[in-house]
Amino acid sequence: MKKMISWNVNGIRACVQKGFLETFAALDADLFCLQETKLQAGQIDLAPEGYHAYWNYAEKKGYSGTAIFTKEEPIAVFNGMDIQKHDTEGRLITLEFETFYFLTCYTPNAQDGLRRIDYRMEWEDDFRAYLQSLDKTKPVIFCGDLNVAHEEIDLKNPKSNRGNAGFSDEERGKFGELLAAGFTDSFRYLYPDRRDAYSWWSYRFRAREKNAGWRIDYFLVSDRIAPQIVDAKIHTEIFGSDHCPVELLIEI
Repeated sequence: MKKMISWNVNGIRACVQKGFLETFAALDADLFCLQETKLQAGQIDLAPEGYHAYWNYAEKKGYSGTAIFTKEEPIAVFNGMDIQKHDTEGRLITLEFETFYFLTCYTPNAQDGLRRIDYRMEWEDDFRAYLQSLDKTKPVIFCGDLNVAHEEIDLKNPKSNRGNAGFSDEERGKFGELLAAGFTDSFRYLYPDRRDAYSWWSYRFRAREKNAGWRIDYFLVSDRIAPQIVDAKIHTEIFGSDHCPVELLIEI
């Protein structure tokens, strides 16, 4: 069984100052993924003992970025999806293991007023095709901040947020297409009706204190390995970012 963690740290250097290393050690994951690392190569010395570390940095300084720490060394590592327009922001890392592919993803935000929605739609289509191409070879597990709350149950205030970035019909529709393409949302697989389960809260309006949040951080798996899911957790007790870590336990 493998324990996997995904966490949008909203700047790893800031998160380290807020207890990241203690959290990392306590969770003791086989694979630990970060999104929104917000740094360039050489800006932090973070090499936890017993782990292989892989980073993907955005060309733009202090922006985006992803990382994976893994106890088991992968067969191969790929940054991006080999599409130039998508591969400058450090948003995607793929590890190949003997029996599965593992990815972490930081999906582009559609921005206020859906300024970036057209690009987001291109990303969604290309990312889904990329996942399907991997899935033809071996099962896929992927995680990250996917920047969408899929259904009304996945955010506190669905009516007032309808049409906003992260809860637009377009983004929700693409998430539905992703599921239909052969992937399972691990949390909803186990807990289809669980409410008030969120992974991100605005820093404004004491949102976290009130649990006025959104579930936008996910672990998804190829449908054929969904029965191997043991548990899916949202670690709301862990602070250090405006997101909290999410977890997958799976027999693989």
